[in-house]
Amino acid sequence: MAEKKAIVILAGKANLAGSGAGLDKLLKKAAVFTMYTAGELVDGAVEAGAVIRLQPDGVMSAVKKGFSLALVDLGDAGTAALDSALNAIIEASDRRTVIAVAVGNALAFYGTGINAKAGKLERAAAAKDIFPTLAYIADFPLTGECTGAILYQALKSPNLKMEELGKLKEAIARMEGALARDSREPWDKHDCA
Repeated sequence: MAEKKAIVILAGKANLAGSGAGLDKLLKKAAVFTMYTAGELVDGAVEAGAVIRLQPDGVMSAVKKGFSLALVDLGDAGTAALDSALNAIIEASDRRTVIAVAVGNALAFYGTGINAKAGKLERAAAAKDIFPTLAYIADFPLTGECTGAILYQALKSPNLKMEELGKLKEAIARMEGALARDSREPWDKHDCA
């Protein structure tokens, strides 16, 4: 089973209200929290070595190599730079990737496990809530120092993990059935009498 990946994009001066190919792709299927409070993101919520830091042009090679959590810090880049980076990152990511975009006054989640129909959500969100939400979807470990909350409003379903376990049990049952059918001897498979 392919591993899930999470990418966090930080652009403090950018605005999600801009336009461009990358922003259009993001906003078309994203859950956006409009009451976002920026703050320290990597504050001990995850192990220091668990986060790899990337530039937008390095995402494609990192996706091929594999990772669980990546941080793309655009610094004080504007909306045009964010749009360009988003376009490259969304194109490089696969269907098992979840992306969080944090700008000055908004937070957007995009990708696997995210409710694409959520649109704009009038709920408070903080920087410390990003990693717990991504960890819930992408299954990477958090430390005991993590104080954020999971933003369930962004998820496809609040029972996401239970649904994944149900699908896994069904797949195992189908596989066991197929193995039981195939374990017979060749002369037992044909009833020629």
